[in-house]
Parts: sequence; C-alpha cells; structure tokens
Amino acid sequence: MNDEKALKKIAVVGPVYPYASGISHYTGLLIKALRKKYEVDAFSYSLQYPKFMFKRKQKDFSNRTFEIEGAHFVINTANPFNWFASASKIKKADPDLIIVQWWHPYFAPCYQMMLSGMKKKIPIIFVCHNVLPHERFPMDRFLTKGTLKKGSFCILHSKGDEKDLKELLPSMPYKRTVLATYNAFKLTDMSREAAREKLGIAEDEKLILFFGLVRPYKGLKYLIQASGEIVDKVPGAKILIAGDFGSSKDEYMKMIEDSGVKDHFMIRDGYVPDTEVEPFFAAADVNVCPYVSATQSAIVQIAFGFELPVIATDVGGLPEAVTDGRTGMIVPPEDSSSLAKAVVKYFDEGKAEEFRRNVKDEAYRFSWEHLTEIFEESYESIRR
Repeated sequence: MNDEKALKKIAVVGPVYPYASGISHYTGLLIKALRKKYEVDAFSYSLQYPKFMFKRKQKDFSNRTFEIEGAHFVINTANPFNWFASASKIKKADPDLIIVQWWHPYFAPCYQMMLSGMKKKIPIIFVCHNVLPHERFPMDRFLTKGTLKKGSFCILHSKGDEKDLKELLPSMPYKRTVLATYNAFKLTDMSREAAREKLGIAEDEKLILFFGLVRPYKGLKYLIQASGEIVDKVPGAKILIAGDFGSSKDEYMKMIEDSGVKDHFMIRDGYVPDTEVEPFFAAADVNVCPYVSATQSAIVQIAFGFELPVIATDVGGLPEAVTDGRTGMIVPPEDSSSLAKAVVKYFDEGKAEEFRRNVKDEAYRFSWEHLTEIFEESYESIRR
C-alpha cells in the first residue's frame, strides 16, 4: 500500500462508556487498542434507545476503565434531523476508515441515512455482533440488508453470523474471528480467597457460575434441571446465578424450588455494575453458558479474562471460542443430562488448573492486538 492510502485516522461509531452493555465494552476496548497505533475518533449516542423501547438501565458510570477520552456523544438514533448533523461531524473528522458496530435493525434508518452522506471513497467496516437479532421480527432482514450493503467489509464473530451474511449479501467480503478477551473487569487482581470471602463462599465449595442477563435463549433452565445430578455427584457444589431476571424471576425461582436442591443455589438478582463483576469470576471454579442459541458471548471472554474455564453449548460462536477439552467443555444445547455430566467430569477429573493454563496459553488469539491486525488486514483488502 502506498503512503497516500496508509491508514492513519479512524472513526468508530457505536456505544461507549457510560453505556452499559457488552457491545459498549467491546467498542471501548477496541478504540483503546486502535489508539496505540492510530488517531481514533469515537462517535457515540446522545440517545441510544428511547426509554419506552429499553426500560432497563442504559448507563453505568461505575467503571471508568472503559471511559474513552474525547468521545463525541452526538447521535440521536430517534431523531432524523440529527442524523444529517452527525454524519457531517464524522465527515469533518476526515477518517481514512469508518468502523460501525452493528447488532440490531433498530439502528437501520439512522445508520443508512448517516452512511449515505459519507464520501464514497471512505471504506466502512461493520462489526456484526449479530447480523440478525436474537428475537426476530418482520422486516428485520430487509432493514439489515439495506444497512450492511452500505459497508465495504464485515467483521464477524460466529459461524451463524457468517451464514446469515452470506444469505443476505453473498458478495460482501468479510472476515470471521473470535471475540477478544474482556480483561478490563480485573480491576484489583482480587484473589480467589478474598472474592469468596466477599461473596460468602466457603473455600471447599465448588462454585459454578451463571452470569449475565437471564433470557430464554441463554438456557438457564437447563442448568437448573441439571442441578440435582450435579449436587448429588459433586460434593460442595454451589450454583451462583448473577444477573437481571427481568419479569421472569418468579418462573425461575419456581424451577429452583422444584429442583430439590434449592439450598445449593445463590441468587444475585439485578444488573451487576462493572465495578462489582470481579468477585464473581475470581471466586468461581467454572463458568457455565448453557445457551439455546447464540452468535457469540461476551461472558466467555470475561471469564477468559480471569483465566476461568467455560462449559458451553454447541451453538453459534461458542465452540469457536471454547476449545473442547482444552479451555473448557462443549455440550449439546437443550440437554440438561449432558450438561450435568460435563460439570461432574470437570470436577471429578480435576480439570480446573489444566484448563486455566490453556486459557492463558491462548491469550494472543483472544488479544485486542490480534483483533487490531484483523482490521488492518481488512482495510488493506478493501484498498486493493
């Protein structure tokens, strides 16, 4: 590539601190990694979702580790008049590359209008956290296709997204890669002993962690169904569920009550602020992601940031992130018996230390430096 076309300035569009989501964390960590080599402007939202659409907490000011210096909070996704002004501000930054976070067709009208106003010579890379949304609705394919075709390239994080993209836009160039590790939650390097003391977990208990928003597609009910066999065969087993149950709490509490091993559950209901995440992963012996469907999961990458092994289901990008028999175990989805057997095997065979070493050995594959190289290669391929 000649110097005239060399990558120097990047504009990143998407949520950043204080927005509270895995995608916000991803965007912030990506910007920090890119800024080690390039001039990067962050363009985030003055309004991400109207309150009537998203009633949960949208912002978390607790963890300034994710704060992006000089971020521009300019995009109002619900105000068409704002989209032209936002596009003008991005153009004024004169970037060589625009990187846009994509995960839901709600953003389609806003992004289509903004990107239509960009100079045609500026490459646009979409980072597709979900090509199509988890909860499908009429017109989602149409809206997604109309938006992604504004781009020059897509970065994907799962085979499922690859399949969806090929069906929607067969000629769109793309690169599939694993998510990078979300290591910014390790704020104090808390010891296992200190974390367990904080959470009230005994040293000899075997702590199985389910973390994050509780939604049907995350398959928590299969872990609850597996709990009887786990408790019966793993002495000292404790299952800690930390996350927001939303309106489904009573349903899950009934499942736990009916499991017959209610006393072996610990519940931390509600959104977990960034500054309170560390003890859960530092104290745990294994993280379980029993998802029914998924594209990928930031929970796996948070766990790996603590060198914590993961037992996950064979859906979406999970088996690409979790190496079966090396950094964790992969089991069939919607199969509580297989899930129970995997958890029992993990403890019976003492896999924790071996798997932790392997997670550490694979650190570069999940590094932000490696992901930065993926963006550089993608930019070069567009220019060619």
